Amino acid sequence: MPPARKRTRGYDSARIRAAVLAQFDHVRAGVLTLTPEQFASPTRLGDWTVRELAAHLTMALDGLVRHLGEPEPQRAKPELALLDWPFATVTAAERVDEDTRAVAASADPAELYARTEAGIAAALPGAPDERLVPTRFGTMRLGDFLVTRTVELIVHTDDLNDATGLGVPYERQALAACARLLADALAVKAPGGSVEVRVPPYAVVQCVAGPRHTRGTPPNVVETDPLTWIRLATGRTTWAAALAAAQVHASGERADLSGVLPVLG
Repeated sequence: MPPARKRTRGYDSARIRAAVLAQFDHVRAGVLTLTPEQFASPTRLGDWTVRELAAHLTMALDGLVRHLGEPEPQRAKPELALLDWPFATVTAAERVDEDTRAVAASADPAELYARTEAGIAAALPGAPDERLVPTRFGTMRLGDFLVTRTVELIVHTDDLNDATGLGVPYERQALAACARLLADALAVKAPGGSVEVRVPPYAVVQCVAGPRHTRGTPPNVVETDPLTWIRLATGRTTWAAALAAAQVHASGERADLSGVLPVLG
């Protein structure tokens, strides 16, 4: 696992909390319009149907509700830093798949969403950002864990839109946090200063070993929109496909990120 940077980008707690709740509400509103036939439709996530994907979206917050109702873990400090989280996710793929199928089979989507919505509304407001919460990969600060929830919700909202054509909105602050965390993770995975990656209007990072740019126009620049960046960083699209579709603009001999993508497991 690449080491986290010493300085992590700061996130506004109130905005992150509001964004997480708003994005979940957008998803809930969309999911509740789906028909049984749509729930049985395939997704781009292996053999998951829309029903499994919809259930997985509740899991982004349902586990947090459960943990906030339990005693705080007795740790002196968090075990997992925010910038370590993107690299840890790949280790839980099999367990996530099993848990998702179990949740999807346990109740209908309307019940799952009502239960999660009520739980998070009751549990989150009184919980401080410094509270430690357990995750699959170690304890995290609640404030940091909520930033990771923007990634879960935005990425899987995009999966849901791809599978159903619902057009579920992307909450601006959630989209921004997701794009920024994945951009910062790229800078951890491929440290250096020879390539500038721009995801306007949300993020700019320098990465890739080589001559460091200090002033003027960078010689190696990659620029793309937030959703394309998120799809690249999570393996929903490839570097070659994004270039062919003119969704990525890359200039300079080092401006090829195919060897360091995806970022998220």
